[in-house]
Order: sequence, then C-alpha cells, then structure tokens
Amino acid sequence: MTQPSTEANDNKVTVGYYGENGGHPIDQAGIFLTGVAISLDVDADRDGVVEKNNPRKGTWTWGPDGQGAILLVNCDKESFFSIAEDCQDEKVYCKEDLEDMSRMVLRTRGPDRLPPGYEMVLYIPMSDSDKIGVFYLQNPFFGQRYIHVLGRRKLYHVVKYTGGSAELEFFVEGLRFPDDSFSGLVTVHVSLLEALAEGIPQTPIFTDSVVFRVAPWIMTPNTLPPVNVFVCSVKDNHLFVKEIKSLVSKAGCQMKVCSRYMNRGDRWMQDEIEFGYIHAPHKGFPVVLDSPRNGGLQDFAVKEILGPDFGYVTREPLFEEVTSLDSFGNLEVSPPVTANGKEYPLGRILIGSSFPTSAGRRMTKVVRDFLCAQQVQSPVELYSDWLTVGHVDEFVTFVPIPGKKQFRMLMASPSACYQLFRQKQKEGHGEAIMFKGYTGTDTKRVTINKVLSNEIMVQENQYVQRCIDWNRDILKKELGLQEKHILDIPALFRIDKQGKAIAYFPNMVNMIVLARDLGVPKPYGPIIEAECCLEEYVTSLMDPLGLMCTFIDDISSYHNQLGEVHCGTNVQRKAFAYKWWHALP
Repeated sequence: MTQPSTEANDNKVTVGYYGENGGHPIDQAGIFLTGVAISLDVDADRDGVVEKNNPRKGTWTWGPDGQGAILLVNCDKESFFSIAEDCQDEKVYCKEDLEDMSRMVLRTRGPDRLPPGYEMVLYIPMSDSDKIGVFYLQNPFFGQRYIHVLGRRKLYHVVKYTGGSAELEFFVEGLRFPDDSFSGLVTVHVSLLEALAEGIPQTPIFTDSVVFRVAPWIMTPNTLPPVNVFVCSVKDNHLFVKEIKSLVSKAGCQMKVCSRYMNRGDRWMQDEIEFGYIHAPHKGFPVVLDSPRNGGLQDFAVKEILGPDFGYVTREPLFEEVTSLDSFGNLEVSPPVTANGKEYPLGRILIGSSFPTSAGRRMTKVVRDFLCAQQVQSPVELYSDWLTVGHVDEFVTFVPIPGKKQFRMLMASPSACYQLFRQKQKEGHGEAIMFKGYTGTDTKRVTINKVLSNEIMVQENQYVQRCIDWNRDILKKELGLQEKHILDIPALFRIDKQGKAIAYFPNMVNMIVLARDLGVPKPYGPIIEAECCLEEYVTSLMDPLGLMCTFIDDISSYHNQLGEVHCGTNVQRKAFAYKWWHALP
C-alpha cells in the first residue's frame, strides 16, 4: 500500500508493508520522487545564442556545418585598475569584461529541493585548469557579483540547486591560446551526485558535458584594409615620419607615433610586434603578438597597445638563443589561396628559416609551435638565412588589386634589375648616375656601366637570385601560384664578410601597403631624362593594377642600418569577414 505525504511540497511517497491480518504496517519506507532535468548549454551552433540542449554540444567539428562552442582568450585589459591582461586574474571589473566571455547556461527542472545525499557539481579536468576560467553571477537582482568558480586551482564547484525550473548563468573565458601541448579544446561537465548512505562517497548518476574550442590568433595580410599605422620617432627620422604621415593621410587611415621615450632609440616597429585578431560568434577584437627580440620597444605593446578590446600575447624561449630571425619582419602572411586542391581562406603564414641542408638560424621553436597550433593559417617555411638580417620581408610581399578579390606577389629580383640596366645601357644611358642627390653614400661615382662591369657583384647577385628562386618555387607550390601572379621588382645585393646578403640600394619590395597606396623605398636609381628609371619601372608595374606608388626616402634613417620602409612601420588591419570555424584545416 502507498500513501502520499501530507506535507506540502514534499516530493515523496511512503510505502507500507502489511501482514495478512492488516492492522498497522510491519515496515514502511519513503521513496523520493527525484526526477530532475539537467542540461548544460552553450552556443553550440555558433549563432550567438545559447540554445537548449543541442545534441552536438559535447563535440567540436570544423566546417560550415560544424558544431561546438567557441571561447576567446580574455587577453585584453578592460579596466584601468588591472595590471595585466584580464585572463591573468580571477576578477570581473566591469560588464565589458563579461562581453569577452562565452555564456554557458545550466538549466534545471525538478522538485523544490534535492533529497539528502544528492548534489550538483560543475567541474573541469585537471588538464584544463590552466586553460579556462568560469565565473558565476551571484545575486542577479540585487548587488550583482561575479564569482570565479572554476579554473587554475579550482577544479569543481557545487551548484546551488534552486528547485522548479531554473537557469543559472555562467561566463567562460579562455586563459591560453592553442600551442604545441594544447589542441585548443576544453571541456566542462556537470554531474548529479548521489551518496547511497551516510559515510559512503558520492558517485555520479548523471553527467552532461560541453566542449569549447579556444579561438586561434589570426594574422592579417596586406590585402585587408588598413586601420592604424605605427611608426617610431627617433632622432634622425623626422622627414621619414613626415612622409609616412602624408601617405597615411592619403590612404584614409590613422597613424600612431611611438615616442623616443617609449622606443628608447629602437626604430624597428615591424620587428617588435605583429598584429592579428581573435573572433567568436559573439565578439572579436585585435590582438598584438609580441616578439621575443626585446629591443628598446620591448614594453611598447604592453604599455601602449594592450587595453580595452585590444589583446596581447607573447611567446619567449626558455633556453634557445634569440636571433634576428625571431624578429617579425621574418613573419608574414599571404592572402587567401588554394594550393594542391586545398583551400586556405585565411591565407598561409610565411616564416624565414635556414637552408634545409645547413645548420643556420631558425625562428625559435616556441614561436613556430604557436603559429602552427593556430591551425587556420598553416605556416610555410622559406629560406631567408642567406640574408644578413634574414627576414622574408626583404624579398617578398603581396599587394591587392583594388576592386577585385585578387592579388600579386612581389619578389625582389637581381635578374630584373640587370635586365633593366642592360636595356638602358643599350639605349645609350650607360653613364646614368645612381644615388644622385644623396650625399651620405660612397663618394665614388656609380653608373649603370660600372654596375654592369663589376664581375664580383654580378656573381654575388647570381647567388642571391638562386636563393630567391628557391623560395619562388616553394611559394608557387605552397600558395598555388603561377608566374602570372608574380611581379619581379628590381633589386641588387652585396655579400658581407660573413657571406650574407645586404641590399645595395633601398630594397623596393620592402614596402608598406595601405590598400591602393604603396609606400615604396626610394631606390636612388639611375637618373635618365630627370627620372629615376627604377621608380619609373616599378610604377609601370603597379599602375595597371590600380595601385599608386609614393617613393619614400629611407636611405639615411633605415637603409643604411639594414632596413627599409616596411621594417620601420607596422599596420593594424581589419579582420577577415570569413568565419575561421568554417575552415577545414
């Protein structure tokens, strides 16, 4: 015989056991009606809304039809009171900080209270404790407080069961980017625990799980619109900064000058940082990657760029020696390409390295591992150790074709330079003078005839051309390019005492690209009929594409110190419209 409880809101029935003669029950027991619906929910379909109990919320798949929630590393700094990135602490200073996080909702439906011995626990694996942080909204109606409940030392959180139908809101932040030891996937579980008897440990009788992928750091190629141009002010580059300012004004973007106090004499803005971004369905913001070179600009990214909705990340080696190849002039990215039947909708990262058969310089492993682990811009290693500085931006860059989803790859070319000079010699301009108007160079008179008759220089540039051609073949294969996609930019090099190459005249391929406006190093080439034939040649290549060349004098302030316009500037660009989770790595 069963008898319902007479107490209000008491979710149990009493079962009585009677003998043959009826009367009082021989024994009785209470049975609790403990039917509880529990669902841990996230934005698994990536539309910006946390849907109810998506059946694929516990897995993560790539592609346009993929499923699984996305998490941003909370690497910006929303509050003036913070001393580091928001992911470095366990506090929420403002509502803007919450906007960087992904919502997670625990939905429950059941009796007003759980029976004795039952409780709900939210938890993460030990392996994810340094990769994810979870906050809970306490007192949603009166004096809101966001309590840090999971992450770092906190592996579990006992959830207060409120009875009836309830939704408990949590906010989830990423603490680490994907890396060689971290795939980017993290898991959060909720379990209903039951203790069979007093003194016996609880065991889970139901578990629900959700999976997040931490959004990758994504580089932006020259084909994306510029937002901000960064340049350093040093004691000898006033005219250079003035010319860059004029170019930036023409391009319609903004310019930010790093003061001498901040840069401490370090003019190489491109080498110190690389701009990128992170993106989730609910939010996205730019993130600067700080290089391990740590020159005079080493504090610039943290002190001047990190802030509200502008994140920061860095990778530094523990034991490896940092070389010139660790500077980010040696880190570029192509526009979107298709190669060998595979699409790269966000382009491919390019890094310079040593010749495969030599034990030369390479970019440090922690940076290479970081770039590879992002998965969506599969890196290509090129051969750049033949250069004194050793950066890929010394021999390759990309320019957009305005109004079209197309681009051209520009490559430095001694062959193109010799071909042009021989043509001019045949036309009777062999005595045309180089470096005219520049008083700081070698006082010897340099003409086309002298350059063409210098056999040592010819041999040196044959070697350089072979090095560039090696990279040309790699780039054609790995980016799916044909010769019609490549334009050769005249350049000459000299070999130093260590057997490495340096640019003989300002290297025009090392340019700044601001949409249709190009800031090209002024080459001080042979003057023919009052025109520099090198400037004239490059302009003739760019004009048909709808691109405008502005030749910037960098010979004293940058070229003579083994750099050019691109080395001394940096560009923050708009993010891709393409959603990275639609890719198929």
